[in-house]
Amino acid sequence: MDFLRPASWEEALAAKAEHPTAVPIAGGTDVMVEINFDHRRPEYLLDLNRVGDLYEWEAGEESVRLGASVPYTEIMNSLRAELPGLALASHTVASPQIRNRGGVGGNLGTASPAGDAHPALLAAGAEVEVASAARGTRMIPIDAFYTGVKRNALQPDELIRAVHVRKADGPQQYSKVGTRNAMVIAVCAFGLALHPETRTVRTGIGSAAPTPVRAKAAEEFLNAALEEGGFWDNGKIITPSVAKRFADLCAAACNPIDDVRGTASYRRHAVGVMARRTLTWTWESYRGTGRTTEGAA
Repeated sequence: MDFLRPASWEEALAAKAEHPTAVPIAGGTDVMVEINFDHRRPEYLLDLNRVGDLYEWEAGEESVRLGASVPYTEIMNSLRAELPGLALASHTVASPQIRNRGGVGGNLGTASPAGDAHPALLAAGAEVEVASAARGTRMIPIDAFYTGVKRNALQPDELIRAVHVRKADGPQQYSKVGTRNAMVIAVCAFGLALHPETRTVRTGIGSAAPTPVRAKAAEEFLNAALEEGGFWDNGKIITPSVAKRFADLCAAACNPIDDVRGTASYRRHAVGVMARRTLTWTWESYRGTGRTTEGAA
């Protein structure tokens, strides 16, 4: 196994163009596990740790550009107001040591349905900035990024440079079910974001289908119910029947499997419970402060 160590973004793209099968490594959270268990033996490892701009982030007027290697700890500490859903998801990632090393780019590159960042990115409506030496930069909407089990929309010569996430204009929440509180892969996870400016709701579901998914039918139902009932303006409590229907539609959006971490039926049930709870939490936050951007702890 050869080890490539570019010192700049341009060198990284050139190395990836010359060796399209090279596997990028930054935090190593997923890649090293696969190598250590001999599930993967790449011909080349492309070490991105010396590429400084991958660790930078910038908050613009409407969105945050988050470098692919910005660690989860930095998201938790510095971007809780702008990206509350992703900050909450970051809290659930493994241990402090891994949160200090791992970043969103690794989750996206691996594209595991159990990646903790995916539900929050789907709910927020993120875009992934990727680039190649030959074709330059392109933006991939998060909805089009996941193409199959641990597969994504990257071309062989492309690398993930950053993620662009719109600043929260309303409450966001994240919930995860695991066998314990730390160092655990999600049995299933759920993200929810209210977008009062467009009067829409977006969801994200993890570890309950071959890819991270949105519950689009549930979103459409809730968007219509909130609009027809005037909820965005009157701030009334969402009725139990609306919450239950939303939860049922979220559960129906799942296509899970039975594995050592949980059964398919349990995952569907858990997603429904998380959907109902996160809807309650986010709506109570919206009612209480109008347009808060802080998630509940």
